[in-house]
Amino acid sequence: MACFHEEVTHTELGLIVLSGSSGRLETQRCEVLRSHGIAAEPVQWFGGPGQPATPRRVALETFLPHLDRLDRDCRRVGILGLSFGAEAALLLAARDIRISVVAALSPTSVVWECPDLVDAHPVHDAKWTWHGNPVPGVPYVDQNGLDLADARELHEKSLAALNGSRADHEIPVECIDASVIVSAGGADRVWPSAAFSEEIVARRSQHGQDTTYLFHPDAGHRVVLPGETPPAPRADLPPGGDPAADRALGEQVLAALLRLAG
Repeated sequence: MACFHEEVTHTELGLIVLSGSSGRLETQRCEVLRSHGIAAEPVQWFGGPGQPATPRRVALETFLPHLDRLDRDCRRVGILGLSFGAEAALLLAARDIRISVVAALSPTSVVWECPDLVDAHPVHDAKWTWHGNPVPGVPYVDQNGLDLADARELHEKSLAALNGSRADHEIPVECIDASVIVSAGGADRVWPSAAFSEEIVARRSQHGQDTTYLFHPDAGHRVVLPGETPPAPRADLPPGGDPAADRALGEQVLAALLRLAG
């Protein structure tokens, strides 16, 4: 797949910070990062004024004005995202050379379509667009009458339904000319973020690129940075994992970011 960079040279670190499918503004996460000298801006990417109500046809250009603002004030800019936000972070970093740091927490290695349902049937529409064009995503299997243990099983069944035909949905992580951090928990029940992280590392390694991979076998989907209070678990999306392990993984993530910020 072609890379999408526009050549810009940049040499202090500022991050835009994205949540996942909750759509929350990660204000506390940004406060933690700022307390360690990292400029951090929480960005709402759906559900706000003039934005899609759900993660459906979200323009990746949504994030560019925030990058522009950080780029004026910081020596280097980057993006930190969790889950769907990690998906956006990787997709945008493959398209904007200004991004020099990517922290993809509980990421995916493939693009997913919009998760919206109508009567338990997936709508089969794009989650992301770029310059008005939909970014092809892995289709979700029909959930009508399907007995699923958790969201991870849904994602695994949807991948299996591709019968190995994933090429059109792979995130082109080899196009990211940045320091990349991926983190995953072995007890993630939202999707197989550890397997996805290993795929990201392998794909970049094939192209001679290093990736920092942080893993905790007992952590779940939500990474908790030191000083953060984790949100209450969603009944519709249990994250899995152990709170102590989620915090241990968060300590690793913060330490890795601080090494890059130094």
